Amino acid sequence: MFQQLGVIGCGLMGGSFALALKRGGLVRRVVGYSKSPSTTEKAKKLGVIDDIAESALQAVTGADIVLLAVPVAATETTFKAIRHLIGPGVLLMDVGSTKREVVDAARRVLKDRIASFVPAHPIAGKEVAGIANADASLYNGRQVILTPLKQTQPELIQKATDVWSALGAQVLRMTAENHDAAFAAVSHLPHLLAFAYFSSIVNQPAGRDFLSLAGPGFRDFTRIAASDPSVWRDILLSNREEILRQSLRFRHTLDAIEHVMRGGNAEALEGLVRKASDARGDWQMNAQKQSGERS
Repeated sequence: MFQQLGVIGCGLMGGSFALALKRGGLVRRVVGYSKSPSTTEKAKKLGVIDDIAESALQAVTGADIVLLAVPVAATETTFKAIRHLIGPGVLLMDVGSTKREVVDAARRVLKDRIASFVPAHPIAGKEVAGIANADASLYNGRQVILTPLKQTQPELIQKATDVWSALGAQVLRMTAENHDAAFAAVSHLPHLLAFAYFSSIVNQPAGRDFLSLAGPGFRDFTRIAASDPSVWRDILLSNREEILRQSLRFRHTLDAIEHVMRGGNAEALEGLVRKASDARGDWQMNAQKQSGERS
């Protein structure tokens, strides 16, 4: 059990982590800090945190586990604010959706205290953000990616693995570089495409009329276009090199499909569609099999 959790950023992710630790009996006390006083006041009223910190540094004071649930762009500034109280044995984690920028910031700022840092990315969330939507079950059954550094204390890597596992998450480890390359492909580019595609519809003169005819497939495909703009601004900029690399691959594939459409080559078009359809079916079958094995 941890004596005190310091949560910096009392929104959906940080609040859900605090609630999950409380529900599991894994922490005695939670101290929270957010830039908005109304957020921490609401967090205390909802029982997410026990005490309100007036600063990020105060949230870390006396904590043996610290979670940074701030935008990736704010990570370096937060590290600077708290580094003096990150002592040996304190488990420091973040929940950023990109990792290389976070790791680089940690190297610049934390220096010898970097041994306490275990970068983390929980693959969890909701379409709605904010402390009011914090959920103790948010991480249950989800993957959490850890990208520890060479300097990270092995015992803290294990402690991070144990705490996420106790919340019901499946914990994986990889390098920050591999993480960002993978999530550019399976998360960041899909969001970029959803934003661009939905914008292309609503910006047409008859776009609103088209939307009135949209069915479940359209809703499923565009659901992530409703994601938090400020969060995704930071993610898209933070991982832009990998995302643009994936975007180029997508453009080449789209060009190939459009090429056979222009030529009216039905056989080639069906072949391209079938290849994608079969691959999607195989992926879904394997994912279901793996999920069944884990359960």
